[in-house]
Amino acid sequence: MRKRALGKTGLEVSELALGTWGLCGDGYGPVSEADQDAVIERALAFGIGLFETADCYAKGAMEKRLGEKLPQSAQIATKIGTDLEATPSRKRFDAEYIKSSVERSRERLKRESIDIVLLHNPSQKTLERGETFDALRELCEKKTIKTWGVSAGSKEAARAAVARDVPVLELAHNAFHSGELKTIAADVTSKGIGILARSVLAYGLLCGMWPATKEFPAGDHRAERWTSDELRRRVTQLNALRPSASGGISSMRAVALRYVLCNELVSSAVLGPRRGQQLDQLVREAGKEPPYLPKENLAALERRLMNVGIKS
Repeated sequence: MRKRALGKTGLEVSELALGTWGLCGDGYGPVSEADQDAVIERALAFGIGLFETADCYAKGAMEKRLGEKLPQSAQIATKIGTDLEATPSRKRFDAEYIKSSVERSRERLKRESIDIVLLHNPSQKTLERGETFDALRELCEKKTIKTWGVSAGSKEAARAAVARDVPVLELAHNAFHSGELKTIAADVTSKGIGILARSVLAYGLLCGMWPATKEFPAGDHRAERWTSDELRRRVTQLNALRPSASGGISSMRAVALRYVLCNELVSSAVLGPRRGQQLDQLVREAGKEPPYLPKENLAALERRLMNVGIKS
């Protein structure tokens, strides 16, 4: 597994990371402990060194599972800032809460120092105030955490995070959603911000396996993500990826994943498999080294995406 520098943090991370939102059972429905363990063990066997999670995933159970299964050599990025004890649950980013959240995560993860702590979907206004940043810097100075950043849920939040010089930024980035990273690319480069790319397959859409009439079961977040008309349009737009699946690139899933890995700003692409077989396919199809897509292939793909209405 190749590694990439995480911006200017001094850390190197595997260019494929294991994300655990789907694995924890919150996003797509229940996953057995046996399947969770199988995916984690397969990830380690493949050389994946970065595991991405959050303190709210399965109400802390996912952090605990990673703490039990991962060796100390594995790197962990966890997200904090969701107060599940409040009724209703709410976002909270005051310094006291952040510090106590990190301590609870350290205990569940069984780590003296957490590699990466990210604020979990803070608002643009929260980031512009920057009141939490001093607490995170203090935790770095005490070596409670190694580096910190923001997991941004909107383009406005991503821009605000970059403006405040966060060391690490996690954001959605894929063939259908690339404009956000392109907009901030110059600042990301000049400031040396490490980028973690999530939603690299757009929740499975970019695998190209769905009919236009696809329906999702109860408990699957995708049932609320697209209207039926939006989903039909998106499935049609997938035709832009099909010509790139040729030669040694065997599937649209491979095209989508390699599209993300082609971006040198991306330190790690966060994968979200829920079964060991899914992880096997992703690692195999990601390719072993650059160029993940030939330059002419990538340029042609960008043109086709524009032609079907995907704006960069």
